[in-house]
Amino acid sequence: MLRMTTACCLLLQLACLAAAPGAVPMEITPVAPGVWRCRFGQPEALTPTHFRSAPIAAEALAAMPAVDKPPLAAAELHVAVSARGCSLRLPLGTDEGIYGLGLNTRWFEKSGRRQMLIPSDGPEDPAGPSHAPVPFYVSTAGYGVYVDTARFATFNVGNVAPVEDAASGAGAMADNTADLYRARGLAVRHMLVEAPAAQGVDVYLFAGPALLDAVRRYVLFAGGGAVPPLWGLGMVYRGKSDFGAADGLSLARKLREQHIPCDVFGLEPGWQTKAYSCSFVWDKGRFPDPDAYLRQLRELGFHVSVWQHAFTHPDSPIHEALRPMSGDYRVWGGLVPDFALPEARRIFSEHHQQVLFGKGVDAVKLDECDYQPFGPEPWSFPTASRFPSGLDGEQMHSLFGLLYQQTLLEPLTAANRRTWGLVRQSGALAAPLPYVVYSDSYDHRCYVRGLANQGFGGLLWVPEVREASSLEDLYRRVQTVIFSPLAQIDPWYMKLPPWQQINAEKSNRGEVMPEAPEATVIVRRLLELRMSLVPYLYAAFNEYRLHGTPPIRALIMDWPGDPAARGIDDQFMCGPSLLVAPLFAGQASRQVYLPRGRWCDFWTNEILAGGRSVAVRKPLDQMPLYVREGAILPLARPVEHIAADTVFELEARVYGTPTGPYVLYEDDGLTNDYLRGQQCTVI
Repeated sequence: MLRMTTACCLLLQLACLAAAPGAVPMEITPVAPGVWRCRFGQPEALTPTHFRSAPIAAEALAAMPAVDKPPLAAAELHVAVSARGCSLRLPLGTDEGIYGLGLNTRWFEKSGRRQMLIPSDGPEDPAGPSHAPVPFYVSTAGYGVYVDTARFATFNVGNVAPVEDAASGAGAMADNTADLYRARGLAVRHMLVEAPAAQGVDVYLFAGPALLDAVRRYVLFAGGGAVPPLWGLGMVYRGKSDFGAADGLSLARKLREQHIPCDVFGLEPGWQTKAYSCSFVWDKGRFPDPDAYLRQLRELGFHVSVWQHAFTHPDSPIHEALRPMSGDYRVWGGLVPDFALPEARRIFSEHHQQVLFGKGVDAVKLDECDYQPFGPEPWSFPTASRFPSGLDGEQMHSLFGLLYQQTLLEPLTAANRRTWGLVRQSGALAAPLPYVVYSDSYDHRCYVRGLANQGFGGLLWVPEVREASSLEDLYRRVQTVIFSPLAQIDPWYMKLPPWQQINAEKSNRGEVMPEAPEATVIVRRLLELRMSLVPYLYAAFNEYRLHGTPPIRALIMDWPGDPAARGIDDQFMCGPSLLVAPLFAGQASRQVYLPRGRWCDFWTNEILAGGRSVAVRKPLDQMPLYVREGAILPLARPVEHIAADTVFELEARVYGTPTGPYVLYEDDGLTNDYLRGQQCTVI
């Protein structure tokens, strides 16, 4: 039961906003401590909250500092409904910074931009389409706003000027083209949200008082963050797409012979008889005995992840059963299952339990559940599609990745097994889902920006590591990925591991580069650093579940009052104490901003004063990495893989005088029993 203060209960009110044309009544209701729902018009029934993955973490929200009133007053919200859809106008202060709106790897702070929240197969579109558009934003003023819609909403972030705001124009005269078309600051700013087709919408307000508090409330409103199995925090290696059983086992044995830390071996499309669309049937030509193959990988200490997409080939044994429960357009000749229907989910998940999970497969890489509406070769189902559940194509595109994740999580949850998968599209309220968003794009700087951005929307993001332009490029990419939620090396089109050959063409000819022995040593050492951080990361993910704190997040979350932190998108915090500042190929040195306080260089133990930028150089086998003063950092002796009986040998590094106790979480690391109280804490 939720505890509401008397003042909070009195906030239940109706506010008629008749001043604006088309304005409609709004109802403001407290729904959880520090969270209010503003309802206007007739909201659509099929939205992300309807399909939420977990109940609100009410007890955790109640434990946060009490807030008696919403961060925005009813009179500040202007709403209107027309034949085109609905719109919502909210105030923005002239100095407010706005973050979030999903996983965009091109832009960080969003003020002055128009962000179109459309699912896309590329996260680097400056207009907003991405792998994980989320209609939630947070402000440096210390509040958050979530618009509960599956429509392709547009957020105009401080770049609109209502006619009543006569003083909005900047008034400067342009004398060149760049200035003429550059977005100009407005004296009075507004956030204008447009939701097409909808005749009303629910808007949720999340109190602070700080930006990070608003993010925490949003994550807890979603149900709390996901916690991986312990093996999910180890390394993942994915083999070449056309590898069969013999090639896969040969590579898996080679990883063990080279003592490369690795917990998960990934199979790409070639495991199936049909891919694009998918049959979900083992190809007995490449895998004559799938059971024996999976058993041999387990004996080598590997968990197994397999690739697929949801579009169901006519040859699939579940095709005919799914036909009446699918959309009215095909993709690559396959059906698009309507995962909003329980029966469609049952058919799909039961088949996967029989073919994959029941045979020992532990995770799935869910590909192509995004959308490509703009490219030269657009694909996926049209927005005009209709689905038996009542969703149209636009709504289904926004929800498809979420529903797909839920569908394949169900059989594992029923078997009391944890997973840590990959997905190409996610969205609103995704924090409880144990899947990490990935991409086929390959810009290293954009990947780092994605790591900084992910936490604003309750999302998880993993960079790609495969071929490289140089050994330096390879090392710098590996250094970034070991601080991601899922540490993966994915040379899916390369025969040899990149530390044996960085060039794809030469790799596929089997040519080992002369530098391979040295590269193997350096990559192994970097991956061992990841393995040493597993207990630290596991604690950070449990804090994500219990308190909503993103395990990887931008500096602005921890230092909201620091103006210098507002625009820093090439550094991020990992857990409570580690500041990560990746280097990029060709970059001999870089400036690293250290927020106020004192910091310790992880590699040299040099103490540095914060509140300033420092010039940093690091050798190829290191990266700029700093520890907060007062931190306790638990480091494990690296293991090559994490088994059910693995016992970590810990070294606790103490940096200065501890600011408080450090909590480690201990459970079986495999099942969901920790959710039922079978978990210990070590302080």
